[in-house]
Amino acid sequence: MHDDDDVTQKSEGFATQQLHAGLGPDPATGARAVPIYATSSYVFDSTEHAERLFAGVEPGNRYARVENPTALAFADRVAALEGRPAGSAVPLASGQAATTAVMLTPAKPGGTWLVSDQLFGGTASVARKLLQPFGVTVRSVAPEADAIAAAGTGDVVGVWVETIANPSGHVPDLPALAEAAHAMGAPLVVDNTWGAGGYLCRPFEHGADVVVHSATKWIGGHGTAIGGAVVDGGRFDWAAQPDRFPAFARRDVHGRTMRDRAPGAPLAAQVVDLGLMTMGMTMSPHTAFTLLQGLETLDLRVQRACDNALALAQALGEVEGIEAVIYPGLETHASHVTARRVLRNGFGSVLGLRFASDALARATIDRFQLVSHLANIGDAKTVAIHPWTTTHASLNDDAKRAGGVTPDLVRLSVGIETVDDVLDDVTRAVKEAREALAAQPPGSR
Repeated sequence: MHDDDDVTQKSEGFATQQLHAGLGPDPATGARAVPIYATSSYVFDSTEHAERLFAGVEPGNRYARVENPTALAFADRVAALEGRPAGSAVPLASGQAATTAVMLTPAKPGGTWLVSDQLFGGTASVARKLLQPFGVTVRSVAPEADAIAAAGTGDVVGVWVETIANPSGHVPDLPALAEAAHAMGAPLVVDNTWGAGGYLCRPFEHGADVVVHSATKWIGGHGTAIGGAVVDGGRFDWAAQPDRFPAFARRDVHGRTMRDRAPGAPLAAQVVDLGLMTMGMTMSPHTAFTLLQGLETLDLRVQRACDNALALAQALGEVEGIEAVIYPGLETHASHVTARRVLRNGFGSVLGLRFASDALARATIDRFQLVSHLANIGDAKTVAIHPWTTTHASLNDDAKRAGGVTPDLVRLSVGIETVDDVLDDVTRAVKEAREALAAQPPGSR
């Protein structure tokens, strides 16, 4: 694991970028906070100005479904934290919107996506409900370089993995996966939601080509807004294989490809065209403002949450009724060695708790008082859920188990509370649940 001393550029560190990247003081009013530009449309200087904007030969705001200064400031700040320049990221209405836009952008009938078999349920739904009905093959493979290489063919349009798998905690060897993907001519796409806006992991430094975020989680950090982002690494040559990636070879009415229009970030430009202009997956300016507030304290919150998670992981393994603690920060975790190379500043803030039984897992959740029972992660508050019956319920049992989800598992997303208070709440809930189950007649357990 390496330290976070110069993670964006030589002149500015991560903490500075999370506060200052994107828009500076408002030139019209001097307002220091990024304003909420609540408008549906923009006044043009002239008919010639409007024509140039819509032709794409001059930058500027056309219509708020596509451009909004508040949302663009948020996107540029996320890009900076991932080590990319302004214009490399796209703000979207949700993490699911970001996933959908990226999966659809290079896809075509007869093409193939290789996706990790430890995939978030929402991502699996995009594959099952959108890609496959339109003739795109989706192969679920282990997020290992050998497995990716063995599954690869000339029709692969992308390899999709998560920085830290939900909820197994598996951390893939991103450099090895990038090498395997590139060897077959495909881009590596990394869902870096659990990488916390680049604070725990910056996939581009490990060879990734595209990064996706659900900003709802650690970036927003307070459970108050839904949003997503796509960041283009700018290195993958989409134009080199026009038959495999026809969307990037297609010319507009002016004879230009996406690479011609946005040579530094053609994937981002394609996501704007498909996700925003065509499908309307637009982030509202009010949401963007809320997420910008979250970014300002990102490193402080995530570091505290990671420290709390490690302390809890070390302590909860001693609690009677908890059979195992799943956390990549523990030396017993299968991904621990890889995590020390791929991650920095911590090992994430989500634990998997394996209980002695499904009944004990569910009874424990029902007895939490401080810990909230809800379907989110990355909140400043500690939250828990039973993935088997909720977040991963749409998967069949084999797919659940392949992703590390079992009936006796509770996912605990650790917040920034005083860690002893969280430990006390979990310990008490487990004890009370055990006592309640023990008091039941044998036939009803």
